[in-house]
Amino acid sequence: MLDAILSTANLTRRFGGLIAVNGVALELGTHGIHAIIGPNGAGKSTLVNLLSGELRASAGSVRLRGEDITNWTPDRIARHGVARTFQHSNLFPDFSAFENCRLAAQSRDTGLTRCLKPAEAYREWNEAADRALTIVGLATRGGLPASALSHALEIAMSLATSPSVLLLDEPLAGMGAEESVRIVTLLKQLSAAHAILLIEHDMDAVFALADWLTVMVNGAVLATGDPEVIRANPDVQRAYLGADSNLLPV
Repeated sequence: MLDAILSTANLTRRFGGLIAVNGVALELGTHGIHAIIGPNGAGKSTLVNLLSGELRASAGSVRLRGEDITNWTPDRIARHGVARTFQHSNLFPDFSAFENCRLAAQSRDTGLTRCLKPAEAYREWNEAADRALTIVGLATRGGLPASALSHALEIAMSLATSPSVLLLDEPLAGMGAEESVRIVTLLKQLSAAHAILLIEHDMDAVFALADWLTVMVNGAVLATGDPEVIRANPDVQRAYLGADSNLLPV
């Protein structure tokens, strides 16, 4: 992929004798949605942790815009435009939705003098927070949204950092049907200007959203391709048989 913004080569992570991610090669374009699917324990979340710097690789490399970021810290990766959400909520529960987003916006600024001044003094942080909340439909400075909206708020916090790459770990988890439809629509809109790596167990949503898919099994890549190629792949179908024979939409 000539215009890959984020890529890996032979990316591997071991936990003792367990190989959680095994020689993964991945390329993420400058925009669009690349979904990572696979059974539980396939290594999907571990892969995201490697891409975001939360975990160090045992072998292989991660590159952002061609630059090796394998050993970068999570905050350095985030400052260079890679934002992520977590499978489990990573919010500040005592802060409002607006305050959560403003903190995320502040995280892009490393200037010591700014850290010593009140956040209210910086219009750009406030504007970034308001803009992000508006995009996801949470335009309020009130209390946190209901727990079912926590993933929407995490997406807003990611957007407040002005990212180029979004790493989304199960953004539809815990949402009702109506809210899921709204987030699916939002992600499709965001994909026009962002590179999105999506981990999601809702296969209907995945196949409706993804431009490209990678299937992982036991830490390794089983198959990669567009939705039609993946849907028709007999190895992918066999990987899901026994768990849910209707898992892949037709």
